[in-house]
Amino acid sequence: MSRSDRVRGLFKSQSELDLTDGSIPKSLFYLSFPIVITNLLQVGYNLADTFWLGRYSTEALAAISLGFPLVYLFISLGLGLTVAGSVLVAQHTGADQSAQAEYAASQTVSFTLLAGVALGAIGFSFVAELLQVFGAEPTVLTLATDYMEVISLGLPFLFGFTVFIALMRGAGDTVTPMLVMFGTVVLNVALDPLLIFGAGPIPELGVEGAAIATVFARGSAMVVGVWIMLRGSHGIQIHPGQMVPDLGYSRKLLRIGVPASLENTGRAISVNAVLVIVTLFATPVVAAFGVGIRVFSMVFMPAIAIDRGVETMTGQNIGAGRADRVVATNRFAAKASFLVLSVLGVLTFAFAPDVIRLFDDSPAVVAEGASFLRWIAPTFGFVGVLRAYSGGFRGAGKTLTAAAIAVLLFGFIRLPIAYVASQGIVPVDVWFFGSRTPTGIWFAFAVSGIVAAVVAAGWFELGKWRGMDLTQRVNETPAEGTGDGDTVGDSPSPDEAGTDD
Repeated sequence: MSRSDRVRGLFKSQSELDLTDGSIPKSLFYLSFPIVITNLLQVGYNLADTFWLGRYSTEALAAISLGFPLVYLFISLGLGLTVAGSVLVAQHTGADQSAQAEYAASQTVSFTLLAGVALGAIGFSFVAELLQVFGAEPTVLTLATDYMEVISLGLPFLFGFTVFIALMRGAGDTVTPMLVMFGTVVLNVALDPLLIFGAGPIPELGVEGAAIATVFARGSAMVVGVWIMLRGSHGIQIHPGQMVPDLGYSRKLLRIGVPASLENTGRAISVNAVLVIVTLFATPVVAAFGVGIRVFSMVFMPAIAIDRGVETMTGQNIGAGRADRVVATNRFAAKASFLVLSVLGVLTFAFAPDVIRLFDDSPAVVAEGASFLRWIAPTFGFVGVLRAYSGGFRGAGKTLTAAAIAVLLFGFIRLPIAYVASQGIVPVDVWFFGSRTPTGIWFAFAVSGIVAAVVAAGWFELGKWRGMDLTQRVNETPAEGTGDGDTVGDSPSPDEAGTDD
């Protein structure tokens, strides 16, 4: 077998995968492996920015470190709609309801793009005020504002590509988004140094150049993704006539999507709130935190991929009435995720200074960044367990459960511990962090990850994922048509698409 044949053997097309029957490990692997590649490529956007801006100036690196959690917050607010669309498409696909799946996809695209426009406008108007909360040095704050204003204007493009990935995944196609992502990352990597440092007639734009490169590349990806879905030759198909916002159907999307947004927003707010504490320390600590969070994001790509794979497999198996496979899939995913992330944790612990040095070689940043990574690396496996079961809750439509775990445990455990442990509030004779130190922040990350994993696993095993089949009460009668010339049956009405749960 040639090398190219072996590489192709790592991927299976949508037509080759049956997520409701057969080997669970194989199905989860073939579904999740392309997501790993896609997410690694996606992180490539941030890593390219970090790499080039780290060579531009420490202030520029600190600026995107300041801006990154806010980007995450904006995107998290809109991600709920993409999760709702993915879950609906997955459950309808598992139930063999292709018309309802296409209607769900079409409506999700419309509402997600509208959310991107609205959040982008709000973000652009108030980004300076939001960043001032962090209390960073004036130079860093100015650069972060420049970066975030460009990103805010580009939110519709970022949302557009995110919804393409989610809907294709819900239908069981994770290979096509991976290929589209590869092309746009190449574009971003090529544009970054040109726009940051300038070349020939291109002016030196610094942090604004990094933001423009990211928005342009993701905008290109969105255009390609929407074109693929309109054609319908891969994954899921959307129909222009079904994309007119249906306020009745929006209730269904919001019931599923708002808790999912709360889950992602809870994580984002937690990172932003911790950043407020981080900015109480010197700029090298802020830069170290920014680099560490990006490395943290990259290491967790396998866990996030398994999370998304479990979400899709859970959704499709609930639609197909296979509760036994839901349980088996989630348990296997938790074990696999724990093992994979634990191995990555050992490697991260061993090479922490070298990893940080790739992005910023200043001694202060390397020392503090390595300390951050070495505190959290031993807990990577537990966070993998958390992500696996969170995907199961979402795929089952229990997005509020996943949100509660994220908000309560990250917001009410990580943040208080981070503040108390880093500010030397408790005397040293009763608490081992008796002086003011950023190490207390790193400790809080480790503790919250372990507690969250234990709660998520216990809650799932109690059967709290059951009782949310979103394909119930679906009228199987063909629709009257769309009004734009589509054939009868291609476009279900809101009721036929399962508006009511």
